[in-house]
Amino acid sequence: MPRYPSTTPTLLIIGGAEDRVGRAALLRRFVRISGGRKARLVVIPTASSFQDEVVASYTEVFTRFGVESVEVVNPQSRRDAHDPAAVALVDEATGVFMSGGSQLRLSQFFPGTPLGDALHRAHARGTVVAGTSAGASIMSEFMISMGDEGITPVQRASQISAGLGLLKGVIVDQHFAQRSRYGRLMSVVASSPSLLGIGIDEDTAIEVAGTAFTVHGRGGVTVIDCRDVTTDAPDARRGAPLLVSGAVIHTLPAGATFDLVSATLVEFVEQHPDVDVSLATSTH
Repeated sequence: MPRYPSTTPTLLIIGGAEDRVGRAALLRRFVRISGGRKARLVVIPTASSFQDEVVASYTEVFTRFGVESVEVVNPQSRRDAHDPAAVALVDEATGVFMSGGSQLRLSQFFPGTPLGDALHRAHARGTVVAGTSAGASIMSEFMISMGDEGITPVQRASQISAGLGLLKGVIVDQHFAQRSRYGRLMSVVASSPSLLGIGIDEDTAIEVAGTAFTVHGRGGVTVIDCRDVTTDAPDARRGAPLLVSGAVIHTLPAGATFDLVSATLVEFVEQHPDVDVSLATSTH
């Protein structure tokens, strides 16, 4: 059996469009926390419409970082998700990476199947479970499977489907700033105020360990807390702009650590200091 780099259940949830050709900092982070050169990685390209290309791309990146063991698990039906050989690969992995594409494909094949159960076992024993774009959305118990984009929250603008439930009490959205998804996430969380909304920008990730996450990458993470809002969500007509008053919004750049239980900032270490200010300070 492989040795796992951590006994703390760890998720690396990426907002999509992560760098693969430069420093590839987020993918490098995934390899490192999965065991480095000794990692046993599984790539799941199922969400993508270009699965061969996805496998080739991520395999090239991971082998560039020195990983020798990169396997592929790629069910094409719910029946395939019962394959004992595929389940065994996930059971042996120290890191699992789910690509982008259609999160509905992931929702069809993984929750409630032996492969979905294997991902839960992997997460519980310390395997790093990572996902980008669609692979990010599937992490939560409920996910936005489709919906309108824009700033204003609109009644019934989104469809919710079952996710894997590796991350409880939240709903994750991706490509957040780049595709203007603030409104759709706000509308979902306002209608389900027990959930925190987490919107992750491109080339940005949250690393979840225990009940807190830390932000990595180039962009930001938006957390929407609607536990104390006033809203007309129960009464508004389909397509109407929603009343949402009293929401708490957190915008978190790299270096921020956030507690999911208390919904508060735990720590912040500046990752993008102003160069001129830093130089001026150092000369006085």
